[in-house]
Amino acid sequence: MKLLVMGYSGAGKSTLARALGEQYGCPVLHLDTVQFRENWQERDAQEAEALVEAFLNGNPGWVIDGNYLGRFSFERRCREADRIIQLLLPRHLCLYRAIKRYVQNRGTVRESMAAGCEEKIDWEFIRWILWEGRASSYRQGYRAIQMAYPGKVLACTSSRAAGSLPCLMERGEPV
Repeated sequence: MKLLVMGYSGAGKSTLARALGEQYGCPVLHLDTVQFRENWQERDAQEAEALVEAFLNGNPGWVIDGNYLGRFSFERRCREADRIIQLLLPRHLCLYRAIKRYVQNRGTVRESMAAGCEEKIDWEFIRWILWEGRASSYRQGYRAIQMAYPGKVLACTSSRAAGSLPCLMERGEPV
């Protein structure tokens, strides 16, 4: 099984990816661990691309968490995925989840982040969650994926829909 989990910041991509990876016994790649090095330093683009390509080449099944539209073997990820799950939850819910995550993980590094990237929340990230990450270009990008891969994409717009995914997939129900 090859699953691509994308969507808005704070929507629960990493949590869902981890659950699906456990369910299917597939390795999970969190693209934030590719994008960043220690202390939130951005990784060289060619090195990051090579890391993703190595992951794709080295695993017959996988779960990949993250957007990075147009980067990190984006077309290949979409093409090879059996299912593309988009978590397009409301902004207020994403902000609530991001703040809750910060409170729960303050001073630690989540497994979905690069080493040395401690959990943080600042006005720049809040602005991203509420406005910038929902700009027209991003919404159009998600719609373009839906149109390009109509049989593969599952767009979840509520936490109920997103939360039921592992159970539905386990039972073999269409998602």
